[in-house]
Amino acid sequence: MTAPSAPPTAPRASAEPEERQMANTDGLRIEDLARPVFSPDAQRVLDRLAEDAPAHAFEPERLMRAAVETASAAHGRRLDDFGDPRFTEPLGIVCQDLNAEPALTGYGRTQFHREFTRMLVQRLRLQDLLRRHPEIHDVRIRQPIIIVGLPRSGTTHLNNLLASDPRLRHLPLWEAIEPIPAPGDAPGAALDAMTRRGRHRDMVTPHLRKMIDVAPTDAHEDAELLCLSFASGLMEMRAPMPGYLEWYSGTDLRFAYEHLRTTLKALTWLRGGRRWLLKSPHHLDHLPELKNVFPDAVVVFTHRDPAPAAASLATMNAYMMRRRLYPVDLGAVGRHWRRRIEELLRKMQEHRALFADEQSVDVVFHRYMADNLATAHDIYRVAGQPFTPQTRAALRAYLDGHVRHRHGRIDYRLSDFSLDPTELRVGLSSYTTRFGVQEEPIR
Repeated sequence: MTAPSAPPTAPRASAEPEERQMANTDGLRIEDLARPVFSPDAQRVLDRLAEDAPAHAFEPERLMRAAVETASAAHGRRLDDFGDPRFTEPLGIVCQDLNAEPALTGYGRTQFHREFTRMLVQRLRLQDLLRRHPEIHDVRIRQPIIIVGLPRSGTTHLNNLLASDPRLRHLPLWEAIEPIPAPGDAPGAALDAMTRRGRHRDMVTPHLRKMIDVAPTDAHEDAELLCLSFASGLMEMRAPMPGYLEWYSGTDLRFAYEHLRTTLKALTWLRGGRRWLLKSPHHLDHLPELKNVFPDAVVVFTHRDPAPAAASLATMNAYMMRRRLYPVDLGAVGRHWRRRIEELLRKMQEHRALFADEQSVDVVFHRYMADNLATAHDIYRVAGQPFTPQTRAALRAYLDGHVRHRHGRIDYRLSDFSLDPTELRVGLSSYTTRFGVQEEPIR
């Protein structure tokens, strides 16, 4: 049965929902995190999506058949090779979780269906490309620079800062979403498609740009490519998935990291580049696999006071979930991220020694915020990457054009999620002491 566009208790669109948000000197206070209120234009988009919601439950076989039909139609011949079949296990678990989620809306169902079909189509396109061009396997991914740290600990800003150096090969958002083109796609087709998606996203989540850089050309997470194996921490950002999270956290994901490496080889072959710059907070869950598949990587670990990181992360996660769920359970979001932050930092401390001093850097948030360029210089030194006057100029130009909070500020509060900063910090004191993390004010 298709979930409704919005339950009967949902507040309908307001002519000026932006005015319902309370602004103060600390930033914008988002008052409708739990029960989203959309603008008339956004509501019309969501209602149209709900009309397209598949009537059947999520089933791996049906999704795979839909992907085969979509990919085959675009290629003019049948594509049915998905590669390594181990992705089917997590796909099945995700389907079970979503079928059991009572807050999943009709528009959320449509969005998930489209996303899963897109991921599966990308697997088909990649396998077809590898079959036609086996030389892709000979491409080497040498000494990638990989940024890893808690979400909201500066990973995105640092990724975009370093990505401004043209000598590093980064992964822009448009390429992360549509890495392998269909035959006959015009240059820039994926970028144009991402721009259109961005307009819809901005209608539904107009304050997202205040939280994270989401322009189509901004540097994005390689966790998006891990989604092609349905083995990515990004999945837990989209809806509650308890069964999937248990599988994801406790499973050896080397197969997914090997698929990631193969995808990076294909992107190098398709569009060039030498030294990759990658980033994902979710690698904290699987540092042994990261080390195994990218043994010569230089890993940059970011560190921040977990209290403001948790407030920012929970707020952003709840805000993004409005695109799929109604209502959003803020208490559940808070409990989830308290548990996950503790788990991620425990794993990071446990596996930090996998990366020797000569191939790793620790970046503490308050020092990075005090001097971005000095931090970048330290990373380049450890990575053996020349920090030339041209590099400095490129990074300086990026900083000048991307002042923090340029789109506005959000008033992040732990109290919105029934979390207490003292309790969070006490449980993670070994982490903050070990890395010299400085406390930040938070409510």
